[in-house]
Formats: sequence, C-alpha cells, structure tokens
Amino acid sequence: MEKIWILLLAVLIFLVFAFLVWKLTSGEIKKEYGTRMWNQWPSRLYYWQGVVLYGVGLTLITMLLLKWGNVLTF
Repeated sequence: MEKIWILLLAVLIFLVFAFLVWKLTSGEIKKEYGTRMWNQWPSRLYYWQGVVLYGVGLTLITMLLLKWGNVLTF
C-alpha cells in the first residue's frame, strides 16, 4: 500500500511540473513557430516531447530530494 502512495505522489508531481512547463512556455513557442508552423504535427510533437522530458526530469529530482530528506522511504 505504501508503494501505491509513492507512485500516486510521483504522478501528481509530474502533472504539476508538466502543467507549469506548458503554461510558462506555450505562448512563446507558438509565437516563435507562428500559427502555420504550429498547426503542423511535428512542431507540436517536439514541443510535447520536451514538456514530458522536463516533467520527468523535474519529478525525478524532486523524488530524490524527498528521499534524501527522509520525507519518503522507498
């Protein structure tokens, strides 16, 4: 049961970081690419790959910091 809570916490942290990265960068990226280029799927794919990778990286760092600070035990 403890592992489920850790997994849920990791998913929640990932969603928060992915949302923050999306909110902070979406406007600038759309301006940079322009509406014509943004409507093509490769541009969006690369953008969302970046959002997911940043989210995973920040989640991993956060989880390791929580473990190092003895907040989580796994």
